[in-house]
Amino acid sequence: MPPRLSHPGEPLRRRPSQRRSARRVERMLDACAELLDEGGYDALTTTRVAERAGVAIGSVYQFFPDKRALSQALTRRNVELFVARVGRRFIAEDYAGWWDAVDAIIDEYVEMHRSVPGFRSLHFGEVFDLDLLDSVADNNTVIAGRLRALLLTEFGLADSEDLDRAILVAVEAGDAVLKLAFRHDPNGDPGIVAEAKQLVRGYLSRQLASAVSRRA
Repeated sequence: MPPRLSHPGEPLRRRPSQRRSARRVERMLDACAELLDEGGYDALTTTRVAERAGVAIGSVYQFFPDKRALSQALTRRNVELFVARVGRRFIAEDYAGWWDAVDAIIDEYVEMHRSVPGFRSLHFGEVFDLDLLDSVADNNTVIAGRLRALLLTEFGLADSEDLDRAILVAVEAGDAVLKLAFRHDPNGDPGIVAEAKQLVRGYLSRQLASAVSRRA
């Protein structure tokens, strides 16, 4: 069976066509995550990834042309995991209002930052200008889309360009403040995490109230 080529915008040179190959790629990404946490991006090399993953260097180059592509693939995996975990929270938990849902999204970000290898080393939208989940959406746009869908479907807010813009600004601002929370505290400064929640809640409350008044 011929190898499956990657789609445009994917960091993989080709997509693994067999379960064994897929597991090998996952080991490479796991190794990349560990090495990023240990030494940062500058110390990352494809040779070190191959050694840590227990594969030949040729196996790395079979799927990834360089360390940038490895890091892109890892960030893609982190974003997909983040969106999936937030989705599971929305299914399992009931929220009194959209503000509690926003807090849940931030809590998931903080928990993954503490527990998922490589997550803290490659923040969304940082290091690379990436197209992660499709050819046009960047990382924070994907996350904003998840929050937008929640507000529309779960809390009955009206769809509009103003809502889209407000949510994207809230996500970008929250992401910046959460980065600050982890800059000097590996577990995230709880006071700054709380400020991030207040910032996002306050901004969205004002924007949503303004949108309602314009429709009235």
